[in-house]
Amino acid sequence: MTTSDTPQPPKITEEHFLDTGTGVEAETEDAPPEIDRPWNPEQIRVNTKQFSLRNALDMIEDGSLELAPDFQRGRVWKPRQKSRLIESVLLQIPLPAFYFAEDTDGLMRVVDGLQRLSTIHDFVCGGEERGFALKGLEYLQSAVEGKRFEDLPAPWKRRIYNTQIVTNVIDPTTPPDVMYDIFKRINTGGTPLNAQEIRHCMSKERSRTVLREMTSTAEFNAATSNMGGHIRMNDREMALRFAAFWLMGTEGYAKYAAMDPFLQRTTTMLDTAKEVTDTDVANLVAAFRKAMLNARLVFGDQAFRKWPLDSSGRNPINRALFEAWSITLAKYETEDLERRREAIVDDARLLMTNDYRYLEAITSSTGDVRRVMLRFDVTAQVAEAGR
Repeated sequence: MTTSDTPQPPKITEEHFLDTGTGVEAETEDAPPEIDRPWNPEQIRVNTKQFSLRNALDMIEDGSLELAPDFQRGRVWKPRQKSRLIESVLLQIPLPAFYFAEDTDGLMRVVDGLQRLSTIHDFVCGGEERGFALKGLEYLQSAVEGKRFEDLPAPWKRRIYNTQIVTNVIDPTTPPDVMYDIFKRINTGGTPLNAQEIRHCMSKERSRTVLREMTSTAEFNAATSNMGGHIRMNDREMALRFAAFWLMGTEGYAKYAAMDPFLQRTTTMLDTAKEVTDTDVANLVAAFRKAMLNARLVFGDQAFRKWPLDSSGRNPINRALFEAWSITLAKYETEDLERRREAIVDDARLLMTNDYRYLEAITSSTGDVRRVMLRFDVTAQVAEAGR
């Protein structure tokens, strides 16, 4: 075989956000699995409602409308952008429609329009500490430039309060998978939410708390070079993937045959104490911490990254490697791995250098069931090296 005929390892591409690398390897999106029949239209229940901004702000204040408080995303608007939004409201320019998700308790969560509503809430309800003064206005400089909400004349305040917003509310009787698909379809804003960001906005406090606890641990941050609080919530997604495979295994994954429904189902389970009890959560977090500790012990700062024999640098974190190695390493005692560390690393690096089926399984179409099974099986074999 000539050199040109020799299979070349897949190219490693880092994800970027706002022209900055995220530290995570880009993952090719799998084609959605074929479904037996289309969604029943009767299951898709979207109610269009109209609220005044005062109604919406009151609901935020009394807790019946949630702004996903720990949703960061690194895209906090600059003062000028915030001010221009408030100016648009004062000019009575209609705002784009909002999308809310309603649960069975009547609580609504903002999914589309989160930044706009957060900005308005911050301006009106933020007070001296969290509010902001209007700057960089285009049309109303002489009237309100430099003013905070409490400084506005009463007619301007009424104009904000009386502004009507159109809101599409997804009824709680809509099945979770259908609801998730709806939000994926309407998610076409300037910088669309990724899958985990949508799940986060749709989920309840319990699952968000669990994932935040997992990604805030010292063990996770040591193993991932301080990825906790990731700009695109990739840290939460990796913790969720661990939870999914820990709770349902690869056999459970085969049932869904795609990552999105698998992770959506896991989110629902974490939100439901009858399915995943508090004891189950404690065991899950303990297993996750153990996995992260072991990953750092075995692979050092190369944990969850492609590390072939000819590599001298450090590649981005690979989600597929994270899944397989974290689940596998959670089953071993630290003392055992410490004794066999060099043998495991040698076999793992050789695998990432010469085994092109394995490389494909951690690079492209990573949600394919056969590739998921392959990388978990092979990883389990490598973890036995040195026995």
